[in-house]
Amino acid sequence: MKTLVRIGTRRSKLSLWQANYVAELITGHHPSARVEIREFTTRGDANPTAPLPAIGGKGLFTEALEAALRNHEIDCAVHSLKDLPVEDAAGLAIGAIPQRADQRDVLVSRGASTLADLPPGVRIGTGSLRRRAQLLALRPDLTVVPIRGNIPTRVALLDDAERQLDAIVLAAAGLIRLGLDEVIRQTFKPAEMLSAAGQGALAVQCRADADSRAFFAPLNDAATELAVAAERAFLGGLEGGCSLPVGAYASFESGKLRLQGRVIAIDGSQQLDLRGEAAMSENRESLGAARKLGADLAAQALEQGAGHLLPNLTNGSVRNE
Repeated sequence: MKTLVRIGTRRSKLSLWQANYVAELITGHHPSARVEIREFTTRGDANPTAPLPAIGGKGLFTEALEAALRNHEIDCAVHSLKDLPVEDAAGLAIGAIPQRADQRDVLVSRGASTLADLPPGVRIGTGSLRRRAQLLALRPDLTVVPIRGNIPTRVALLDDAERQLDAIVLAAAGLIRLGLDEVIRQTFKPAEMLSAAGQGALAVQCRADADSRAFFAPLNDAATELAVAAERAFLGGLEGGCSLPVGAYASFESGKLRLQGRVIAIDGSQQLDLRGEAAMSENRESLGAARKLGADLAAQALEQGAGHLLPNLTNGSVRNE
């Protein structure tokens, strides 16, 4: 039994909230454990204004934490799951995926109650190609502006006279976790805006040895793990990272895992929607079946022409947010 558990995290308010949440889960399952939280600056954090594709490469927000894990400086790292590439990093594993929060996207605006209420041609901010594409599918008249920064920074952009933004789109989970849900004007339905693979879920990443896996396993929520496994397999089957204009959401209900997938042209002019389901038990033994569901749906998407809608991103995978 570990007596000291060192959690690695980024320095943002949301990342620290997530690390403290996992710390509470650890002490709840391992009462004798003492937890320390150690903060790290990642490549993505060190370049707060540059567009993410310009920084380039996988692991912009994860590689510093992964290096600390391999060097035994920490015992686990806490990530937003959608930050992690689909493939496990060498020598590391996802030790647990706790119960998921709200996976949906939301509108934050200076006045309008819904996207439909925004006047024609207004400026709306997002750092996500997936959100940009779906916004343009809903409202081709919008001017979608790329933005970066942590959640409080993005919300504050609505008061920035130079940016002249009328609204922004963010993940519901981050706002709710930071107690900022009062700024939410509209919560999008999946038919309007399908979330990113793994959105709303946390990943507790650890070394891949048996002892580490066993220690963090009690933090895992089986239904969430199955759902995000299918979503990430769908994304992986399209041979892309989380910067692609791809949405995926799965839910486990009454012995069936149901998966929705969406591929959207960047300009919103075309959209391909797919659905699939598979019967399975709510446990880790069903992970293979969940991944097969996602991979099969991705194959269907490619057969139906999804490849023609996806951009050729030469800089590799970057995070969606």
